[in-house]
Amino acid sequence: MVKSLQLQAEMTEEFGVCVFDVTLDCEDGAPVGGEEEQAHRVCALANAAQAATNSIADAPLRRVGARLHAVDHAAFEADAEIVVGGAARALSYVMIPKVESRADVDRAVAAVDAACRVAGHAAPLPLHVLIESPAAVHRAHDIAAHPRVQSLSFGLMDFVSAHAGAIPSAAMGLRPLDDHHTLDQFHHPLVVRAKMEIASAAHAYGKVPSHCVVTELRDAARTEHAARTAATALGYTRMWSIHPDQIRPIVRAFTPATEEVELAADIVLQAVRQEWAPIVVQGKLHDRASFRYFWQVLERAHQTGCVLPEPVRVYFPTRVH
Repeated sequence: MVKSLQLQAEMTEEFGVCVFDVTLDCEDGAPVGGEEEQAHRVCALANAAQAATNSIADAPLRRVGARLHAVDHAAFEADAEIVVGGAARALSYVMIPKVESRADVDRAVAAVDAACRVAGHAAPLPLHVLIESPAAVHRAHDIAAHPRVQSLSFGLMDFVSAHAGAIPSAAMGLRPLDDHHTLDQFHHPLVVRAKMEIASAAHAYGKVPSHCVVTELRDAARTEHAARTAATALGYTRMWSIHPDQIRPIVRAFTPATEEVELAADIVLQAVRQEWAPIVVQGKLHDRASFRYFWQVLERAHQTGCVLPEPVRVYFPTRVH
């Protein structure tokens, strides 16, 4: 966790914007019996990261969240009290794993809001939820519709395990790039269907779909290929990393191509000059539907640390004052 926070600070300084979130983990990061100690550690790290940001004038905003235990776990209430109660102002979001229904989200909201009140923090913290079972995938649209849910993530390994061996272990990983037969996480039909359901649910309600992990920690080429597939074929706009070495390949994969950014800037600037009336660019008609798309290209470029063409930079400030 410390290394991830350090890398986030370094890359935020490098790019002028925070190009990835850090989620401090109370769940999988805690040994059995060490849940309370881990919660206090997460609280301290979140506050230290916020203090470091506050100490730098004109520092870009950094995003740090905390993953608590599932709402039916014995440590959940204590997690909320310790982490949210002690670091609410330092958190950008709270992640809840193993969400099965909208009722689980309601329970999480109640605990998080109670801890925020104790901390004197009035602004509601967004929730990021992990969809990790077949039943949860079935209810993904209902979960995504909850007003406090900001992001849906796919929990690949728990999803595969929930099938009691009906999905092979190969579906937890990535097949080699020259392997055209293994049913890995991008080719097993049940896994791909789950990913598509989650992405569709997120987009239906304006939420962020976040793709699952790649367990091949140090294979940058396969990580980048997986991230690009998640972004271009499955509709995901974020992706989890589980090792610092994966972050730059993922950021590269989600970064729009230079030529697409240049085209987007050209179309947006022409649209502004025409007061958003329809225009023709390179022989193609563009109206407000495509204007929205190309504005989103510029947003993605900005969020991934691209240097935008000069005329459109005014719309995307890089620092928070």
